[in-house]
Amino acid sequence: MDANDFRRIALALEGAEESSHMGSPDFRVGGRIFATLASAKKDYGNLMLTLEQQGVFVEELPEVFAPIAGGWGRMGMTHIRLGAATEDVLAGALRTAWKARVEKNKKPGRKNRPTAERNLAAKTRRKK
Repeated sequence: MDANDFRRIALALEGAEESSHMGSPDFRVGGRIFATLASAKKDYGNLMLTLEQQGVFVEELPEVFAPIAGGWGRMGMTHIRLGAATEDVLAGALRTAWKARVEKNKKPGRKNRPTAERNLAAKTRRKK
């Protein structure tokens, strides 16, 4: 698998859109990131998983999955080594990250509003 496969599979998920974060391609649902290609030059895709999901993936396929170094990894961000992944593994991992984001988006709270809406609300508060 490669970055093009990652992109194709990610964008096939319902409601998924490609955007950019800090100059790297990312994939969002409901305006929120579930995966990125920030490490594509190193043959990695990045997935936003729960810590429990990350643990299962890493334990079952340590040659394919690894926590991202530092604080991001301790929050569930996980590398998937594209060259070592099969299409089924990549599709399953992306679907898991997508589903985790969809579920998180359903939770009430300010953080789940789309970025543009949050920015507008912040501007409105500052003007008062």
